[in-house]
Amino acid sequence: MEHIAALLLIVGCSGDTAECRELPAPTPVYETFEECEAERPVSLRELETEAPRVMATCVYVDPALVYDDAVLEWDVTTDGKLTASIEPVTSFEVARNEHARHDRTATE
Repeated sequence: MEHIAALLLIVGCSGDTAECRELPAPTPVYETFEECEAERPVSLRELETEAPRVMATCVYVDPALVYDDAVLEWDVTTDGKLTASIEPVTSFEVARNEHARHDRTATE
């Protein structure tokens, strides 16, 4: 299995950044954070026509993290900066989400 040290997150937004969505990165994972940073400007150029404002960031991936138990969380701040991190999902969060899904199904 390939070691992943970083992933490239690219987000396309409206001009005022009120609406944003993830865009597919040409190469989404990298073996080193430095490789990701070097490719970021190239990927931005390739996708610059996909939205009025396109942003990208490299996200560090903790090698001790089990990928099945993690989520990518990102946000565009009020000053227009893209922030992102990979966060572990605790078993409590998984159980709570499964419970919420069950409740929603039971009431529909």
